[in-house]
Amino acid sequence: MMTPAAARQLAAYNRWMNDKLYQAAASLPDDALLAERSAFFGSLFGTLSHIVVGDTVWLRRFATLPYGAEVLQPVLFWPQPAALDARPAANLAELAALRHQLDTAIEQWAATLDERVLAQDLAYRSMRGDACVKALGGVLLHFFNHQTHHRGQASTLLTQAGVDVGVTDLLALLPDEATTTR
Repeated sequence: MMTPAAARQLAAYNRWMNDKLYQAAASLPDDALLAERSAFFGSLFGTLSHIVVGDTVWLRRFATLPYGAEVLQPVLFWPQPAALDARPAANLAELAALRHQLDTAIEQWAATLDERVLAQDLAYRSMRGDACVKALGGVLLHFFNHQTHHRGQASTLLTQAGVDVGVTDLLALLPDEATTTR
């Protein structure tokens, strides 16, 4: 399951990859960002928007936890996305600003996580309104996996548009450990 150290590492990976994607996306003209590419969320902009929407929805849910979510309280004042394909920004610059705020909140919250917080259950309503209760550690795995999944789609869309994102593996952020001899 999720540990505090893993959450911090995944939060750092999240920011690193989002910075890379948004820098790559900024090299494209608006028509290429908005071009229908038969992806699940249509365009590159639609895919990046969905990741922002998903993160916003989850951070608002995490902010309701009985303890360990004080740093997330400001997200409760952000608008609740109406749908998973919502467009929370009019253009890439606005979306990038939202992305930066989200990544900051994710890293700040991850820095506060401990075993007690991760042991909580999260009660929330799905986007359809269904009541759910799930172990926070498992939900955090989903949260970070969801980002990675859709960033993979965005990276493919960028490649199709002729933009190389470069290395995207978490492995690139893992420190090299000293080799021990026996």
